[in-house]
Amino acid sequence: MSDIAFGIHAVDSLLRRAPQRVLSLFVQTDRNDKRIQSLLTLANNQGVSVTRVPKSDLDTKVAERHQGVVAVIEPASSEANLSERDLVSYVSGVERPLVLVLDGVTDPHNLGACLRSADAAGVHAVIVPKDNSAELNATARKVASGAAEAIPLVRVTNLARTLKALKDAGLWVVGTTGEADTVIYDQDLTLPVVIVMGAEGPGMRRLTTDACDFLVKLPMAGDVSSLNVSVATGVCLFEAVRQRTAG
Repeated sequence: MSDIAFGIHAVDSLLRRAPQRVLSLFVQTDRNDKRIQSLLTLANNQGVSVTRVPKSDLDTKVAERHQGVVAVIEPASSEANLSERDLVSYVSGVERPLVLVLDGVTDPHNLGACLRSADAAGVHAVIVPKDNSAELNATARKVASGAAEAIPLVRVTNLARTLKALKDAGLWVVGTTGEADTVIYDQDLTLPVVIVMGAEGPGMRRLTTDACDFLVKLPMAGDVSSLNVSVATGVCLFEAVRQRTAG
């Protein structure tokens, strides 16, 4: 079984981080701009052969905007990502861990965007439940722009149990909900912290909410009642970054 990765950023990241996973690389025949030339040079340096094909061939492989680049890749092995079993020891071993949990985010576009923000904010791991969560498919990888290959994504069987284990390891769990009394800017995020984002609409599940130490909200000044989950995730993560770098 193989997966698909497409888009210049996503394929570039794969070639740099895990070229052995690239089984086949297809590049649009009539694209020869600087970005494509850089990608071709990188592929050559990594020993990955390239097949030039017409755009119509790429369109049959990928329905979305592929930027003239499609790779057939081996699925990530369990060793390529952090396992559920090793999660707590890994996170508790870093200084002032920052962890992101996505509870019920089922849109791969949102998953990819959250991974991109998480990587930019220096998040140590992203946790999602095994059920009712978006797959890390080609669309998510494309939106993540390389972050899918850079940041550990951990799927856990029981999210509430995982949160308890992280709390026992010294992390504080901060959940986001519009019903909270505390605005996120008033919450101390310099602590070892897990930030939990719920699905758009239903938000966090009850058991997840019960596992939180603190509940916070984003201030909404307009008529819109909530933000897209990936946008809200970026706001929350970079508030943590702001607080941690303020001193």
